[in-house]
Amino acid sequence: MKIIVSLISVIAFLLVLLPGPLYKFGIVDLGSAFAGFTFSMLAGGIALIMLTIQALFKRETLTISSVLLAVTLSLIAIIIPLGMLSTAKSVPPIHDISTDMINPPQFVAIAPLRADAPNPVEYAGSESAEQQRDAYPDIQTLTYSQSQNELIEASEQAVNNLGWDLVNTDTSTGIVEATDTTVWFGFQDDVIVRVTDQGDERLLDIRSKSRIGGSDLGKNADRIRDFVKELEGVL
Repeated sequence: MKIIVSLISVIAFLLVLLPGPLYKFGIVDLGSAFAGFTFSMLAGGIALIMLTIQALFKRETLTISSVLLAVTLSLIAIIIPLGMLSTAKSVPPIHDISTDMINPPQFVAIAPLRADAPNPVEYAGSESAEQQRDAYPDIQTLTYSQSQNELIEASEQAVNNLGWDLVNTDTSTGIVEATDTTVWFGFQDDVIVRVTDQGDERLLDIRSKSRIGGSDLGKNADRIRDFVKELEGVL
């Protein structure tokens, strides 16, 4: 029974670990990848139940190493999907976040790269904006005293520091475009930074939009926060 419990716990762990890479390299579709999380929780729960039965009726077959292995792998297989579900419930089901929701920055060089993306390049609209206002009130237009060129250069540096792929810089229109590819699933999310003059100040707006998925689990808002923090460090 010890071998069976260990085997099931390993399978549970693999079911939560492998969906990302399998989707990233085109081996399975997104629906199948997410289904793996459901099966990982099921397998993890079965492993823990069988471990409990083993502890009650065949305690002599238990070893510290086998128990630790089974419990650790099973809990990982259960906790990660539950954490994702919890996050999904705590944030709105949106995927297009912008500091300017009235006149959001418009993708230019990135637009053709999103031609086949399930989420269109156009801004998600007023309903998404309303949900963003409620969930992420801190995501707002930033004001700087530096020149437009200084802010463009600093934005490029911030993009590079964050490991994003710089797609386009246009100093004439004051925009920087980049793509961030997530590590686990390889999701590609696009970012545009826009710098505009307003008298003695410069307004800096950032928009981050996922190419796929109805909900971004708060990733785009976090990405904007990460960029602002990195930009402040560069400046």
